[in-house]
Amino acid sequence: MKYNQLFAELTAAGCSVLKHGSNHDIWFSPLTGNRFPLPRHGGQEVPKGMERKARKVLLGE
Repeated sequence: MKYNQLFAELTAAGCSVLKHGSNHDIWFSPLTGNRFPLPRHGGQEVPKGMERKARKVLLGE
C-alpha cells in the first residue's frame, strides 16, 4: 500500500492531521482518541509493520 492510499483510508475513517512537521504528520483518531506520527513519502510503499501499527492505533483494528 502506498502512503497516499493509507492517508485516503485514514481520512475516510474520520481521522485527521493535527500537525504537519517537516517530515511527518501527526494524525488523530476520534474513534480511539490516539495520535500517531506518519511520515510523508507520497508514492512510496508503506512498510508492512508501520501500516499494521497505524491501523491498530488509529482505527482500532
